[in-house]
Amino acid sequence: MTAPIFIRAELARPGFTLDMDLELPPRGITAVFGPSGCGKTTLLRCVAGLERPRAARISVQGQVWQDSIEGVFLPPWRRPLGYVFQEASLFDHLDVRGNLEFALQRRKGGENGNGRDRGFELPALLSMLDIGHLLARRPHQLSGGERQRVAIARALATRPRLLLLDEPLAAVDVARRREILPWLERLRDELHVPMLYVTHAADEVARLASYLVLMESGRCLAAGPLAETLARVDLPLLAGDEAAALLEGEVEEIDARWHLAHVVFPGGSLWVADSGLIAGRAVRVRVLARDVSVVREPPHGSSIQNVLPCQVRAIAPAGHPSQVTVQLACGSTLLLARVTARAVHQLKLAVGDPVWAQVKSAALVG
Repeated sequence: MTAPIFIRAELARPGFTLDMDLELPPRGITAVFGPSGCGKTTLLRCVAGLERPRAARISVQGQVWQDSIEGVFLPPWRRPLGYVFQEASLFDHLDVRGNLEFALQRRKGGENGNGRDRGFELPALLSMLDIGHLLARRPHQLSGGERQRVAIARALATRPRLLLLDEPLAAVDVARRREILPWLERLRDELHVPMLYVTHAADEVARLASYLVLMESGRCLAAGPLAETLARVDLPLLAGDEAAALLEGEVEEIDARWHLAHVVFPGGSLWVADSGLIAGRAVRVRVLARDVSVVREPPHGSSIQNVLPCQVRAIAPAGHPSQVTVQLACGSTLLLARVTARAVHQLKLAVGDPVWAQVKSAALVG
């Protein structure tokens, strides 16, 4: 079994302190989420060796990159990693082929992180990211989405043990974000390289990540599997309008007449808008807490089609004194409902109560 990723870093600058201690899964995408200025990019720079913390131990898949006690420090060029920035940072004087060949030269001269994995060979990357037709173009001839796909391919061409992505979609418009996200999903599903993905966009977290690190003021507020962490009610970063639960399920059937897909998940099922899905496909569904209401009895004659039997697991403040977040267990799946404190009082809701959740809206995210 592949060893996990260990990151211990303490760094102090005027007005800012980073103090992180993480054990992360060896595969999949770990999203590093938090407000601007909380230290997300600084954390990535420490992992890359671009910042040197006063105390640190960084170990990736059993290889120690830094240990301040043992006096170990691999400089950035010796760390088998790929780094993708907000801006693509391609070499303007080289065409796409030249940018990729630069990465291949680095692979030959440095650490070889992923051995003979054919997924990192150039033809496979060209196909996977659909950039083969761009090889003769210069960076200024590419769209924002194309530049980022080339930047990702260049980072992967070095066969990294770890891929760092620092808000790679922040500098592109909505259309380009929609263009790039499926490619990132494909990399997640087809390559075994772990990724640290910095973002402040909740929809990117819900669509891409399998593990979540929440940061605030240079520290880790919480870290854990994505769905489990998103459904917590004790985390202030997740208590606002974007508070949401993530359901992982499978398309059971398609209702062609009404253009709906029936998604089943452990503990229930939902009807969602069909966007060309096929039965049997694994999907993720994001349900915003503000789109869930709670009733004591099964509703009748309602326009809300998604009604789930649940049990109240927790009740917590939701930021404003008038608002409360209710955590609901639908079998083994957790939902969140954002309701008024007055409603909780009038319904006499308490932990352990059986209730019904009415889901007004749910969005497929991947």
